[in-house]
Amino acid sequence: MGKGGNQGEGGPEREAPIPTFSWEEIQKHNLRTDQWLVIDRKVYNVTKWSKQHPGGHRVIGHYAGEDATVQLEPSGLTCVREKRTKAKKKEKGFLGGSELGAEKKDAFHAFHPNLDFVRKYMKPLLVGELAPEEPSQDRGKNSQITEDFRALKKTAEDLKLFKTNHLFFLLLLAHIIAMESLAWFIIFYFGNGWIPTLITTFVLATSQVQAGWLQHDYGHLSVYKKSRWNHIVHKFIIGHMKGASANWWNHRHFQHHAKPNIFHKDPDVNMLHVFVLGEWQPIEYGKKKLKYLPYNHQHEYFFLIGPPLLIPMYFQYQIIMTMIVRKDWVDLAWAISYYSRFFITYIPFYGILGALLFLNFIRFLESHWFVWVTQMNHIVMEIDREPYRDWFSSQLAATCNVEQSFFNDWFSGHLNFQIEHHLFPTMPRHNFHKIAPLVKSLCAKHGIKYQEKPLLRALLDIIHSLKKSGQLWLDAYLHK
Repeated sequence: MGKGGNQGEGGPEREAPIPTFSWEEIQKHNLRTDQWLVIDRKVYNVTKWSKQHPGGHRVIGHYAGEDATVQLEPSGLTCVREKRTKAKKKEKGFLGGSELGAEKKDAFHAFHPNLDFVRKYMKPLLVGELAPEEPSQDRGKNSQITEDFRALKKTAEDLKLFKTNHLFFLLLLAHIIAMESLAWFIIFYFGNGWIPTLITTFVLATSQVQAGWLQHDYGHLSVYKKSRWNHIVHKFIIGHMKGASANWWNHRHFQHHAKPNIFHKDPDVNMLHVFVLGEWQPIEYGKKKLKYLPYNHQHEYFFLIGPPLLIPMYFQYQIIMTMIVRKDWVDLAWAISYYSRFFITYIPFYGILGALLFLNFIRFLESHWFVWVTQMNHIVMEIDREPYRDWFSSQLAATCNVEQSFFNDWFSGHLNFQIEHHLFPTMPRHNFHKIAPLVKSLCAKHGIKYQEKPLLRALLDIIHSLKKSGQLWLDAYLHK
């Protein structure tokens, strides 16, 4: 029960005192059927509303019973897509009504560009506020680091590091379209022999990877000021240029940003018993004598079932099923436009079966590139259960960087600056290198390790990490 007065009947000129709650009480509301969270010391009951959450119910549920003021900054939760039509029809809401202080507002700007729109959804969910004697941060999180991070974000805004160079993104799109055109021209001019086909496959795989990095920019709302334009272009690139679903990506990827490398919260570390990751999971599997696969050899079979199959099999199946099951007809229409364009272009050269094989070989090559780049920043870092750290520390524990170079930037879509991306996900990627020295300084101030390594070492560390986790599993399986 909260402290404070009850909201009983009273004179119309007086407002009932708002109830106050302790962290002990708030932390009890962390179930799927009972979810409270704290934003700027205000307590909100999001249990029913979470099902309407544009970012998906899971991502908002990951913060049930916690303070989400700073955490909501990078995870891109409620403004994944502004359902303006529904908003006009429903007088419900998420975040409206509460008066946010200037420094607290910073925490919402990253994924809530339209604060007035968001506020309409807050007020009806307000159930109280933190008791005056309670700290703003739950579970002993470091408030000084939190304040320093807010100051760092303010500095980034003052330096205009959230300002987009539109020519940069236009050139990225142009070079993708150029590769698509070149691929068709090679087959048209040189024919469908083995050599032209192989060259075309590598060109198209490269264009698919680069389109993947570009849709990532728009999905994070880091290009246009208005969310709506980011969403429209995001659907075009991920749908028409890649044949995937924007909503599937949003719901999956923002969970990763909200709780990176946290079991049962980050879908990217849900390996479906194929791999064991980190230190805690392999030991637990070993103690329980779980042996779905010989995990002590996972660093070897990774080459057979990791990079080759993630996109052509697992992601492809998951994307199609998600669009159909959720009746996401808009995303399905965009995806169909991609496949229609591809088969209309290449069936005349290869026939139906040949075009299918051609497409899957492209996906096969793309999957290798995607897996190695995305895993070099995360799988080698701490992977564990929920540690309830402050936002800045949790991101540094789960991410590392790869050294900057023109090639590394292009090859990884600037995800070699994974630390900066996780801290400032709406910052245009061409500005990551500018904020990096300031992030390093903040890490040094608080004794937090800032990891940066050469590209080759980062790739090799994936195998070393899998081998280490496999050995931990074997030791626990045999001796514990």
